[in-house]
Amino acid sequence: MSLSGSLREGTEHGPSAAERTVEIPRVAGRPAAAGPSERTRRISVIVLAALLVLLAFGVRLALFRYETADYTAFYRRWYDFVVDQGGIGALKYEFSDLNAPYRYFMVLLPHLPVPSPLAGIKAFSVLFDVVTAFFVYRIVALKHPSRWIAAAAAFTVFMLPTVVINSAMWAQGDAIYTAFSVGAVYFLLRKRPWWACVFFGLALAFKLQAIFLFPLLLVMVLLGRVPWRALVAIPVVYLALDVPALLAGASPGKLLTVYLNQTGIYPQLTLSAPNIWQFFRGEHGMEAMKTPAVLLTALLIFTLCLLVVLSRVELTDTRILVIGAISAILVPFVLPSMHERYFYLADVLTLVLAFYLPRQLWYLPIIVEFCSLMCYLPNIFFAKEGGEPVDFRILAALELGALILLVRYTVWDFRQHREPLTR
Repeated sequence: MSLSGSLREGTEHGPSAAERTVEIPRVAGRPAAAGPSERTRRISVIVLAALLVLLAFGVRLALFRYETADYTAFYRRWYDFVVDQGGIGALKYEFSDLNAPYRYFMVLLPHLPVPSPLAGIKAFSVLFDVVTAFFVYRIVALKHPSRWIAAAAAFTVFMLPTVVINSAMWAQGDAIYTAFSVGAVYFLLRKRPWWACVFFGLALAFKLQAIFLFPLLLVMVLLGRVPWRALVAIPVVYLALDVPALLAGASPGKLLTVYLNQTGIYPQLTLSAPNIWQFFRGEHGMEAMKTPAVLLTALLIFTLCLLVVLSRVELTDTRILVIGAISAILVPFVLPSMHERYFYLADVLTLVLAFYLPRQLWYLPIIVEFCSLMCYLPNIFFAKEGGEPVDFRILAALELGALILLVRYTVWDFRQHREPLTR
């Protein structure tokens, strides 16, 4: 058979080799239809996620009717004052020891579609539980490409006992400054320093406890990760949120000194917080230690920052979270007049860190959360009886142990990855 005949025969009896090579990827490129097992798995995951979300909110709703002494002594009185003053007119008075942004919420509360002031106050805090979980999801997603790991971290934070109790049962607002603080950490990891400072300003505007992250922010500034000029966003945001209260007739001096006045309300060295001052509880004449304690805290903060700067270690996302977790534990552990709720930010950040370093620091959030929860119980369940389920000095020792273990890991990690000195 001639060559031309072979070609004609190939053309008559089927596609050429070139045509076959074109058809193969076209067929292979068709998306494979999901089989019954795949569809079943997806439906099961969706149903499970929906049930977990319903569980999370169901637990909170079950606690909404619970009234604490803090609600009746503070929040309810603030609400009644706002109603008596006709709403926005209350802003000209210093009716709350909280800063202006929370007072705005109290002014809006009578106009919100909520069944009771108690439910409205708790719902506002639960909203920031959601915001905190959202930023935890985003932070963990930077480390783990699997969205299910990030979702597990967010759900775990959302269901932490202290997180649930703080907002849904105790009607406290620690979730608010924590949500903005975790948001600031997220933007630090994303190398967006201006947004990080904006969120830090928002956190500080709601609660002074945002300063627990000050060591991390200072480290980032000293290492050039946050430009000095970006820090101007913090006071700008803080002061901008005071403007509505000023327009309503509030005193500028009282607005600017609200946190200074807060520091003088409680003379005690500790208010059920698992910190170093538990070992001196009951001693006479310790009130004079408040100023030296503040100076000691400042010294420890600057020492920590200096050691990090001199370590010559590259600040990865994990190390930024480590420094943030140390900050959130160290500052309330040494500062005087800390409440039991002031390790709330540490509860959240140590859990996030455990998702970054599960083999090395899986135990850390367990210790910190246990200490916080045990400190909550007397104020929730034993306030009237005056009893304590555990010696607070034991909790303080456990908190110190968690801090030491975290610092020990940090020293080891920094030594392993320290850059050599160049001549």
